[in-house]
Amino acid sequence: MARIAGVDVPNNKQVRIGLTYIYGIGDSRAAKILAKADIDPFVKIATLDEDQLNRIRQVIEAEGQIEGDLRKDISLNIKRLIEIQSYRGLRHRRSLPVRGQRTHTNARTRKGPRKGTVAGKKKATK
Repeated sequence: MARIAGVDVPNNKQVRIGLTYIYGIGDSRAAKILAKADIDPFVKIATLDEDQLNRIRQVIEAEGQIEGDLRKDISLNIKRLIEIQSYRGLRHRRSLPVRGQRTHTNARTRKGPRKGTVAGKKKATK
């Protein structure tokens, strides 16, 4: 397995797909990185030589944040929103959808499993 930006990228994948295993690199960003590094996006990672891998690493480092730095920045941004008590911060704190989606129905991913009705059944008196 090739190691790029601290992530083991699988050898049997195409380079454009393999780069998406790195947090912060999607399909379009992977294509831009490969264009700058002058590498065919459809070639398998196993066939890349060390020089090509180094070019990819250099472009990724120059491109911007990925992996740990990006995760840290995102979490700090969320903490800042919570701290200043903005509307988005309150939605994050209550773990509800942040971007205006409806919650009367749906939003189960964010809200978690349904809480069943806890209506107690009255016992029959004799």
